Amino acid sequence: MNFGSRTDEKTSIKIVHEALDSGINFIDTADVYAKGESERILGKAIAQSGRRDEIVLATKAVAHMGDGPNDWGASRYHLMRACEASLRRLQTDRIDLYYLHIVDLTTPMEEILDTLETLVRQGKILYIGTSKWPVTLIMEALALSDRYGLPRVVVEQPPYNLLDRSIENELIWTCMRHGIGIVSFSPLAGGILSGKYRKGQKPPKG
Repeated sequence: MNFGSRTDEKTSIKIVHEALDSGINFIDTADVYAKGESERILGKAIAQSGRRDEIVLATKAVAHMGDGPNDWGASRYHLMRACEASLRRLQTDRIDLYYLHIVDLTTPMEEILDTLETLVRQGKILYIGTSKWPVTLIMEALALSDRYGLPRVVVEQPPYNLLDRSIENELIWTCMRHGIGIVSFSPLAGGILSGKYRKGQKPPKG
């Protein structure tokens, strides 16, 4: 997320290479991170490593990439172009896991899944996931996928930490029941649980 914003290119590439050398093989990014710079730097790092086939590479679309009406969303127009742009920045021929980053209630679920099916058929993405989706929409997507033979959601990415355990109410059980993996984010609640914030002390700058 910080590649190309808080973390410069040289340091970012070093982090990726050290992660690969340490045995990490799952890398998750998004087109909206640093407005594409995170993907570009990550793509460069992976290309330099020569280890693309050892990596499960995930990225996301739907979030705002510009101010225009077609610069965000899960419409066929936007998703097709967003995927192509991510492939170019990541210097890869396929995305192993393609997340729908946020909810888009303006696009019919049938159109979303049909577009993802096209991308799967073209070999540009292998699996689809969701991020921060409510159970209601995940179940709607699963029902349509099963009815029409479209790709199924295989991963949901929710926030999960000691301050936010809301997924324990319903989401975890739904995912377990339907064979959906969970790749959680924000384990330290954006730094609140990191230990640098103390009761009665002024928060550090930044």
